[in-house]
Amino acid sequence: MSHPLQASAERGDPDAILAVMDLLDRGELRAASKIDDQWVTHVWVKQAILQYFRQRQMEQIEVGPFRFHDKIPLKQSAPGVRIVPPGVIRYGAFVEAGAIVMPAYVNIGARVGAGTMVDTWATVGSCAQIGRNVHLSGGVGIGGVLEPPGARPVIVEDGAFIGSRAIVVEGVVVEEEAVIGANVVLTASTAILDVTGPVEVRYSGRVPARSVVIPGTRQKRFPAGDYGVPCALIIGKRQASTDQKTTLNQALREFDVAV
Repeated sequence: MSHPLQASAERGDPDAILAVMDLLDRGELRAASKIDDQWVTHVWVKQAILQYFRQRQMEQIEVGPFRFHDKIPLKQSAPGVRIVPPGVIRYGAFVEAGAIVMPAYVNIGARVGAGTMVDTWATVGSCAQIGRNVHLSGGVGIGGVLEPPGARPVIVEDGAFIGSRAIVVEGVVVEEEAVIGANVVLTASTAILDVTGPVEVRYSGRVPARSVVIPGTRQKRFPAGDYGVPCALIIGKRQASTDQKTTLNQALREFDVAV
């Protein structure tokens, strides 16, 4: 079922574009949502964000003693969210009450759920969808996927833990309660290998629910010889008895892996 604003926004009506942005900013609209257990990208919403950029003009913005030069106005309100200076939530992003944003950055079109920690120097890119009770550790890079509009944004589902300096980009889905180890890099083409059984199982573009993932390498033949290329290794499943607020080291200790 289409949204009442969709047709007008698709035509590029300026008032409709502004209304879409206002709804995104208030959390009443989102760039992607889960429908019948499948993530659906709302292409027209992402198109509206791109149209909004085209409509806006550069301007000087003053906040206390600070001056900025940008096209996007400042976000005016994030009720119930703890924001530690100089943490930034950009206008058009929505963060639910109860979340914490340390000196980090949440970009336009993104959504962050209640109880989630966006830790120091973590970035949540354009249109990324971060669930509830997620921990994005220090320096985590959640990529923005604004163009092309039909591309799925990065999804991190409820209860996931993303370890320090991990990178998740290109529309990868991290499913519920998965644990991603420090320095893991997940792109659309990263081989995600479940090595817990006698034969590896390969995933691409998604990390199954409750998986515990660490960085790895695999051998690949090139004209110049054999070289190790990065991959991600699923080394086990998070146990139901494990507290969802556990630290990364506690989750990995079950598998005798130090990261």
